[in-house]
Amino acid sequence: IVDRPADGRTLEGGLRADALGTAVSPVFNGFAASAFAQNIGLVAMTGVRSRYVVATGGGILVLLGMFPVAAAVISLVPLPVLGGAGIVLFGSVAASGVQTLARADLDRGENALIVATALGVGLIPVAAPGFYHAFPADVLVVLDSGISTGCLVAVALNLAFNHLGSPTPATPSDQPAGSAPPPVPT
Repeated sequence: IVDRPADGRTLEGGLRADALGTAVSPVFNGFAASAFAQNIGLVAMTGVRSRYVVATGGGILVLLGMFPVAAAVISLVPLPVLGGAGIVLFGSVAASGVQTLARADLDRGENALIVATALGVGLIPVAAPGFYHAFPADVLVVLDSGISTGCLVAVALNLAFNHLGSPTPATPSDQPAGSAPPPVPT
């Protein structure tokens, strides 16, 4: 989204910042503070990629938390305006997910099967809310969320198809120079 490669140092810094935010947030009676896909959607929608804008927005949120009267002014924004912004925001998150899937190798049957099954299982709690009613309450915490069930299925199938079992055949670019290709099983 920001046209900047994410190397190991950048990923480590992002994970550390998320961990620090999550550790400090409860001190101020807040929830876990983590970078969500909505933030990516906002960057894609607005085109604003400056960390200073993000820091200024965070400062404004801190001030709103300290002065309830100022926060009350923000609450005057009409619900249809918030709904319209939400539609665009979450639509951009969905479009970002579709772009990610478009880069996946869906020509391989296993990958297409993983996506199809994860989406299908993820829709079960929405399409049939009582589908998992016979499971224990502790398990329902996970199963009643389409995101959780779809994610678990995607991870399990990806492990089964792409990481466990027989290795995929090597491509010609994987062969050392001057070596013969591996024998084809008969």
